[in-house]
Amino acid sequence: MLEIVQAGGWLMLPIILCSIVAIAIIIERLWTLNVAKIAPQNILAQVWTWLKNDQLDSNKMKQLRTSSPLGQILATGLLNSKYGRSAMVESIEQASSQVIHELERYLNTLGTLAAVTPLLGLLGTVVGMIRVFSEIMLQGTGNANALAGGISEALITTAAGLTVAIPTFVFHRFFMRRVDSLVLNLEQESSKLVDALQSERQVEIK
Repeated sequence: MLEIVQAGGWLMLPIILCSIVAIAIIIERLWTLNVAKIAPQNILAQVWTWLKNDQLDSNKMKQLRTSSPLGQILATGLLNSKYGRSAMVESIEQASSQVIHELERYLNTLGTLAAVTPLLGLLGTVVGMIRVFSEIMLQGTGNANALAGGISEALITTAAGLTVAIPTFVFHRFFMRRVDSLVLNLEQESSKLVDALQSERQVEIK
């Protein structure tokens, strides 16, 4: 492996660095973008139980706000429910935008890495081919083995760049799709709360 890295030249270093950053982001996003952590299934039912039993006090609101991103959105909506439907919806949208921003963290970086690494590989190949043709100009084409070896070395960076870029691109698309699904789930749950509260009564926080 070390011989391959050395044969690829100095442009292998940024490609390796890109791969390390991409792996770190992928692991972090796999841990963070967990449906059970972002939008727990029973949280809306729990909120509704508190409302029905008049148990929604400041401690419960704090517990709800810190429980999950969905809980943060629902708590914001509950606090503004007494000001009417439009105020409640607006506050939920503002809270949702903050949550969505957190969900999309590092995804632009991951997409950039997926786009840049094959270009770095191509650049390495171009530099390597320039070196090969320079040797041809100096020594001619008599040594076919040397030329073949030089060309194969020049192609190493392209192979390395694609090896990093392909899985990085796949994970970027996967995470974007998961974020879209999570956002839809958050919107549906918050809409249920708005419809239920505004059709029932205003909420007073004890």
